[in-house]
Amino acid sequence: MNYLNIDPKKVEPVVNELNILLADYHIYYQNLRTFHWNILGKNFFDLHVKFENLYNEARVKIDELAERILTLRYHPLSKSSQYLAVTSLKEAEILVDDTEMVQHILENHKAILNQMSKVFNAAQASGDEGTSDLIGGYIGALEKESWMLSAWSKNTNDELLTSNLNA
Repeated sequence: MNYLNIDPKKVEPVVNELNILLADYHIYYQNLRTFHWNILGKNFFDLHVKFENLYNEARVKIDELAERILTLRYHPLSKSSQYLAVTSLKEAEILVDDTEMVQHILENHKAILNQMSKVFNAAQASGDEGTSDLIGGYIGALEKESWMLSAWSKNTNDELLTSNLNA
């Protein structure tokens, strides 16, 4: 029975993009764990907790993405070798400083946001409102996390852009 009212062939591109996003999230999750375990220095307390919060959120999204793929009546990728074969993310190095860790996470966010856009566009093209809704929420949340990490990496005298109305 097709309870989704979506043509299974139209949703296959969505599933393919979701599987890539699932792989991205697995590598991202492990990168966060690597940084959580290996952070040193004056920012230890702040970043140790931040990385833990981020990997806990990633773990939830991994499950939700796999369950969405299952909802669409496909099997999700499930092997580390499959994840490494399709992800664009790089595995984190252990011996880097806190600034490099945050920069690496921001690079992960950029790649993940790019993949989320691909999922969203494929879902829209296929009429898959459930996936569009799921990913739309993910995009907003990850953009906010990226802003906060970016703000952490700035100097206190740095400035943001100014709109024409502020002139």
